[in-house]
Amino acid sequence: MIVVILSIILFLIFTILGGFHFYWFFGGIWGLKKVIPTKHKEANNMSIPKLATLMVGLLLVFFGLIYLVKSEIIYLQIPNWVTLYAYWFIPSVFVLRAIGEFNYVGFFKKIKNTEFGKTDSKIFSPLCMGIGIIGIVIQLIG
Repeated sequence: MIVVILSIILFLIFTILGGFHFYWFFGGIWGLKKVIPTKHKEANNMSIPKLATLMVGLLLVFFGLIYLVKSEIIYLQIPNWVTLYAYWFIPSVFVLRAIGEFNYVGFFKKIKNTEFGKTDSKIFSPLCMGIGIIGIVIQLIG
């Protein structure tokens, strides 16, 4: 039962995150200042390619669906490699994201006083670590 509850939680988180990416793909601008790293407090002039935004949104929704399959809420015929690797790969990616690359992203970043840095410390890194831990728990007890 706990696997089902945790899988639903991950599905909802991934769907919401995917929804943000779809919103940005279709031209939304809310929150953009807080999701793209910058070196200093200067304005962010980095442009994320639309196709990359769409692909990330689709991948996040796919991750959510994978957890519904894991908990047997939905049934899809999936290859064995998914069950062997994906359920470890997904949480690993998010734990590594939470740890970061030591400059702009993660718990151990150097650049912390930008809009992204503050939001990353308060929301993104803890959320990624939570996703990773939940995914590992599901894999261990499921």
